[in-house]
Amino acid sequence: MKITPVRQDSDNLAELVVRGMQDKKASDIVVLNLKHLKNAVADYFVICSASSDTQLDAIARSVEEEVEKTTGQNPWQSEGRQNREWVLLDYVDVVVHVFLRDRRSFYALEELWGDAEISYIEEETAVK
Repeated sequence: MKITPVRQDSDNLAELVVRGMQDKKASDIVVLNLKHLKNAVADYFVICSASSDTQLDAIARSVEEEVEKTTGQNPWQSEGRQNREWVLLDYVDVVVHVFLRDRRSFYALEELWGDAEISYIEEETAVK
């Protein structure tokens, strides 16, 4: 039985990315909505921080697995795994940035796209 991937719109894809980040306890998750900006390279940038290079890799893999499981899509392009400071996953309409904390503040993407609508995702608390 062959499963045909379902094409997701960018809103749903951004939500899947956030879910993948949350699964590996990413911190400071931010969604930049770039849809209304002229010459924007994507509909969304989804950005998060990792506390170690091991967590950085785990978050990136979790995002890839979450998106692939639900939509059948793989990133069009992936960069940065070798440097282990900033992983970029490009899903064309949604671009994912997973940073080590100090690299994130250095590049300050939120400031570069200051006109974007910014959503801050609250960290999930463990339910006992």
